[in-house]
Amino acid sequence: MQRSIFTRFGNSSATVSALNRLSTTAAPHAKNGYATTTGAGAAGATATASSTNAAAAAAAAANHSTQESSFDYEGLIDSELQKKRLDKSYRYFNNINRLAKEFPLAHRQREADKVTVWCSNDYLALSKHPEVLDAMHKTIDKYGCGAGGTRNIAGHNIPTMNLEAELATLHKKEGALVFSSCYVANDAVLSLLGQKMKDLVIFSDELNHASMIVGIKHANVKKHIFRHNDLNELEKLLQSYPKSVPKLIAFESVYSMAGSVADIEKICDLADKYGALTFLDEVHAVGLYGPHGAGVAEHCDFESHRASGIATPKTNDKGMEKTVMDRVDMITGTLGKSFGSVGGYVAASRKLIDWFRSFAPGFIFTTTLPPSVMAGAIAAIRYQRCHLDLRTSQQRHTMYVKKAFHDLGIPVIPNPSHIVPVLIGNADLAKQASDILINKHQIYVQAINFPTVARGTERLRITPTPGHTDDLSDILINAVDDVFNELQLPRVRDWENQGGLLGVGEAGFVEEPNLWTSSQLSLTNDDLNPNVRDPIIRQLEVSSGIKQ
Repeated sequence: MQRSIFTRFGNSSATVSALNRLSTTAAPHAKNGYATTTGAGAAGATATASSTNAAAAAAAAANHSTQESSFDYEGLIDSELQKKRLDKSYRYFNNINRLAKEFPLAHRQREADKVTVWCSNDYLALSKHPEVLDAMHKTIDKYGCGAGGTRNIAGHNIPTMNLEAELATLHKKEGALVFSSCYVANDAVLSLLGQKMKDLVIFSDELNHASMIVGIKHANVKKHIFRHNDLNELEKLLQSYPKSVPKLIAFESVYSMAGSVADIEKICDLADKYGALTFLDEVHAVGLYGPHGAGVAEHCDFESHRASGIATPKTNDKGMEKTVMDRVDMITGTLGKSFGSVGGYVAASRKLIDWFRSFAPGFIFTTTLPPSVMAGAIAAIRYQRCHLDLRTSQQRHTMYVKKAFHDLGIPVIPNPSHIVPVLIGNADLAKQASDILINKHQIYVQAINFPTVARGTERLRITPTPGHTDDLSDILINAVDDVFNELQLPRVRDWENQGGLLGVGEAGFVEEPNLWTSSQLSLTNDDLNPNVRDPIIRQLEVSSGIKQ
């Protein structure tokens, strides 16, 4: 009956409303699933009249609906896209196919059209490493392509368990939980914290990644955005709440678009002082910092972690009981950058991991990553943990490029990390610079525009890898210099004349020293102790809640 009515009148809201009135009027005395009557004749007449009136009303409503104009969906979409084109924030994708056996080379649409990639987040080039690829091939042959379901339904397997154990070991936490991406991990964890702690107050750095911003929004709790790396402002905000109020400080270690670095130790000090939890995103730091590639938190106590290997140091570099990494409550990271794979994770205490596993929709209701992806990530983590030379060579190549740009007056936003952000300051010019590099010099560097960065701070983001030799670096340096001349882009002296921006040409700006010291850069793989294990680390038992 219902199908024939919808076929006749159309599925409009007015029709549905009329049908609801029809069903209500047709049985005005419905009780216990049956229609009651006060007299057979009267009931029959009433029902017939009501049905006729309702049908007429439905027909009239449907006729009115067909005369109304529908919402202009395409007009809205076209308008929004046109706005992005006009303000130069429209995103254009380059067809870049990175070559496993020739990286950092890639080909464009035609295989003969090769370019050198200078903006990949595959920081250590592990996506092409033979050990990583071999692990993935073997796992595909054994377990196939997909995981087969969510973790709860057919998606929990040996590669998953081993990967979470590796991640827990890397960050020296009791457990870890893998997500489909770190965007999902950040959103899932932050939103859950707010949903379960209604009085929670979140303190977020203004340059936090979009995934953290979205997670905090979904948390639906009170929040404060503090100026980037401004710990004085952060403390003022924290001290305005009683210690009994639940608090969370959300921040990153390396901020990917500017290369700035958080003072993790001081933030932990503030968290202890005011009773706050800490949430640290190490996405752009894992693999690149610390003796074993656990990130900036590990790098803060470099010598203690280097000497202790996988084991938890008895003291930090200052002789205190806990290391900086120990003090951070939650660390999120990615498998898709330095580890050359895909996916994200959170490492934390056993109870927190079990809590996320049990309540986070972003974990519960999505298919598990393929076993081969997990196996590749495991191989990458194990390899990089024992190969300090990957990190040191990446740092040397970064320093080489930064120094050359400095000597040429090419404006690099100053930072102590591996990111080389070349300031352009104009969206249209940034795209033109990127286009000239790829079309004239066969160098791929993507322009970074709004909303990834603020308008007026557009830039080229360059990321050297261990595979970018000095010869390739010289080609890049000359090409960028040529582009600056061709487009007459502002150099450091020009920014100085304008008062400076983001540390470029700013009077009195003090540049931070590189995170890697000269003594750390002189270390070799033989200086690591990767086989020193801590018998009290229980990540194999507690990861994923396998054993309680």
